[in-house]
Amino acid sequence: MRKIFFAGLVFSVMSLPALSVQAQTLYKWVDENGVVHYGDSVPPEFADNEKEIVNKEGVTVDRMRGKMTEEELAEQKRLEELRIQKELQARSDQALLATYLSVEEIELHRDRRIELFQAQSRVTELYLRNLHRRLDSLQTETQRYRPYNDDPNAPLIDRELMDEVNTTKEMIERHEGNLLRYRNDEQRIHARFANDIERFRQLRGID
Repeated sequence: MRKIFFAGLVFSVMSLPALSVQAQTLYKWVDENGVVHYGDSVPPEFADNEKEIVNKEGVTVDRMRGKMTEEELAEQKRLEELRIQKELQARSDQALLATYLSVEEIELHRDRRIELFQAQSRVTELYLRNLHRRLDSLQTETQRYRPYNDDPNAPLIDRELMDEVNTTKEMIERHEGNLLRYRNDEQRIHARFANDIERFRQLRGID
């Protein structure tokens, strides 16, 4: 048993230099004068150059690209964006085909979505009419008071009345913004579903 252990120890020690040499990385690069250099490390002034990793026989086993130019970086970015767009389009196409079986189904879904926004718009329009009537009534009442009445004997307007006028104006402004958003959303729905229908026809080969 002791002989076997000693033999194994000797083999391990003898193998260390070979493993160290085998694990060593050797680089090959070219300087600005076209001279080829070899070394286990690359000087800092050549760090951005293209390099090759070679084995002990001098055969190239790998390449390390040098620092890219601004044009190369821009092209790389463009190609990556194009790849992402194609990937997103493929996912969108897959979802479109999995969701609908016909153009009629897409149109039905579109109409339901549009009805929702139209209903919200109608409710908002009705509420706005009531708010405008309320504001007209309040503004008529303010004419009895200074500073809206030129009569020096007219009483000064009550603070609560002014607050109610301002609150009503703010509510009108807010709901007019909501109404505009609902109408814009309706237009976006029309445009989105128009694109979906066109794409669906292309994918299904429908004229």
